[in-house]
Amino acid sequence: MSRLPFLISVPHAGIIIPHEVRHLNLLRRDEIVADTDVTADAIYAQLEPHVLRYASSHIARAFVDLNRAEDDIRKDGVVKTHTCWDVPIYSEPLEDETIASLLRDYHRPYHNLLTKYAGEGPIFGIDCHTMAAVGPPVAPDTGKRRPKVNLGDVYGTSCPAEWVQLLCDCLSEVFGEETSLNVPFAGGWITRTHASEIPWVQLELSREAWEPPEIKGQRLLRALQMFEDKR
Repeated sequence: MSRLPFLISVPHAGIIIPHEVRHLNLLRRDEIVADTDVTADAIYAQLEPHVLRYASSHIARAFVDLNRAEDDIRKDGVVKTHTCWDVPIYSEPLEDETIASLLRDYHRPYHNLLTKYAGEGPIFGIDCHTMAAVGPPVAPDTGKRRPKVNLGDVYGTSCPAEWVQLLCDCLSEVFGEETSLNVPFAGGWITRTHASEIPWVQLELSREAWEPPEIKGQRLLRALQMFEDKR
């Protein structure tokens, strides 16, 4: 069977602390994991053998957020001061040189890889995440239950509207619940930046444990196959 002509990005599944900041890290392992896209590796690994290109990162989101702009200096920005649960990350502020090295060694190479992969045949990029079942403190929907599936097209700017509607329909059919469009997430830096190369969307699956992550991944694969068959 031929591979689906998609580029899959999984930027937030890693749990590794960059060596540049290990000596300043305050986070326990469980706090690092809580700030990642928990179960994303198990879910989206189901897609890797079936798509044209697949990119992921082993570095934890708490230390370098690949879905933020380089100049995003908020505490939940590209090089954070606090996790999404508002937990302090470092024992002291990072030096400018350290921040520059994190961007040079981890952020830029990932984006360069996505650009390279976009030129190797895929027609559609999907930036894949998992989201907390209830909005965390730094989110726009703090304390609210989230849908099973959220698709973001940056309010109609990152992907043809007919593709977005078809993918929403396929996801809704497979997951048994209406797919939310652009709420709570409309698409981050990856989608906004790389949509100039090929169409992109951001996909979020809830971490609510209604079934094992591997089964969620298999459902998603069915939805993507359905989308490609109907496209």
